[in-house]
Formats: sequence, structure tokens, C-alpha cells
Amino acid sequence: MSSTEVTETAPASDERRDALVARLGEELGDALIAGHVDAGRDVWVRVATAAWEDAGRVARDVLGLRYFGFLSAIDWLPSPYGRSLDAAIDLEAEPASGEVEQMEQGVTGGETRFQVFARLHSVTEHIGLTLKVDVPNDTLALATWTRLFGGANWHEREVFEMFGISFEGHPSLRKLYLPGDFEGHPLRKDFPLLSRMVKPWPGIVDVEGMPGVADDEGGE
Repeated sequence: MSSTEVTETAPASDERRDALVARLGEELGDALIAGHVDAGRDVWVRVATAAWEDAGRVARDVLGLRYFGFLSAIDWLPSPYGRSLDAAIDLEAEPASGEVEQMEQGVTGGETRFQVFARLHSVTEHIGLTLKVDVPNDTLALATWTRLFGGANWHEREVFEMFGISFEGHPSLRKLYLPGDFEGHPLRKDFPLLSRMVKPWPGIVDVEGMPGVADDEGGE
């Protein structure tokens, strides 16, 4: 190895982030379902649905994570229409049914199709935390975080509009982008993005080579 080469090795443990998860567990008890620490990089925790608002309050008031970065959602259902990157999608074919057992949630796991996650950070301690929660399949509703963080207002409205997830106690859960009579939730995996089905995703179509660049056969 030359003197100019630098290798990055993740530390074997991360006391600060481990302590963050442990402290959250002391406050929430069994409501802290899972935690994952990527030593030297980041930390994720998943909390019980009923404890979602409490988890945000503990993170803010006990852990000192007062900076609200964002709140969003993810639909873990594999797209019944296939990948829009694959160009050839048959618009006449019936979409395959999405079975729960096909879903693979990320770190800290999950039990439902939809999850909401939020990013909080301490600007003084320079440490952040991603909180995740399962959204009940039957109600598609969570407690609002607007009582904790004013910035959650806009983010929850976006999640409501794009995923159809409600936030109980939100002061004005109304649309941000779409017409009032628009039906459906465009960021759900089972919502067909017809423009991408009709026209291939940019970047996967054949692109002509630059002048003077050799082709696959080695000629010019």
C-alpha cells in the first residue's frame, strides 16, 4: 500500500449510538421493538405503533434530538407491475397479486406493508437517529408528530397524499400537490405509473456512442 492510500475501517463498536438505543429502551420499555447500530455511521430503531408519539417525545426531550430532519413512508410491497426500469411492461396484463410473505423490510424489520420513518438529529452532539414504525394494515393511521415538531406538518400531509396514511390529531390533513378530485396514492407500489410503462425510464434506452469511441467489437 502506498503512503497516499487510505483505508476506512468501521469501528467494532459504537458506544455513543449504543447508549442512544439503550436510553430509548429504558424510557419506552417493550415498545422499543428493535434497534440496529452501524458502528461509526448511523442508528435505526423500530418502535410499537402505539408508542410512536411517545418515541418522538423521548427522542426530543430525553435524548436531546431536537432537530427534525424529515418524515416519510415506504411501501414494502413488491410492485405488482414489475420494475419500471425494465422497459417492456405489458399494459394489458393483469398485475400479479402482492403477497405479504414477499415483502422484505430493511434493518430493524417490520410486520406491515407500510412503515413511517423520521430522522432526528442533535446539532450539538452531532448524532442522529432514524425512528421507524409499522403502520397498521387495517387503519393506516398513526398519531401525529405536529405536537412535537412543527416541521412535521408538511411531511405528514405529503405522506397522507402520496401513501394514504392518516395522522390522528393533525390540524389540517389536506393535499399538497394533486387536484382535489384526484383518486389514488401515487407512491404506493400498486399505483400504475403509466408514463413510465409507455415510455422506458431514461437511461435504459440505447445510446449512441460518442464520435471516435470504439464499439463493442473494438473498432471505430
